[in-house]
Amino acid sequence: MRIRRILAAVFATAAFAGLGLTGAATATAAQDAPSYVTPHQCTQGGGTADLTHNVCNGGTHNGQKVD
Repeated sequence: MRIRRILAAVFATAAFAGLGLTGAATATAAQDAPSYVTPHQCTQGGGTADLTHNVCNGGTHNGQKVD
């Protein structure tokens, strides 16, 4: 009975550790991706698309590149 509890604890710890590593890898991959928005998304977010410099000024997409 005691061995079952120990094995259950080991498996649970391994499962939680695996989920944590998967989440960290996903978050890192999302940060490495280039951040582009369309001019429409920029203006919907309250910003102004500066097509001369291809950047969104202001709003929720401030500083992101406009594609």
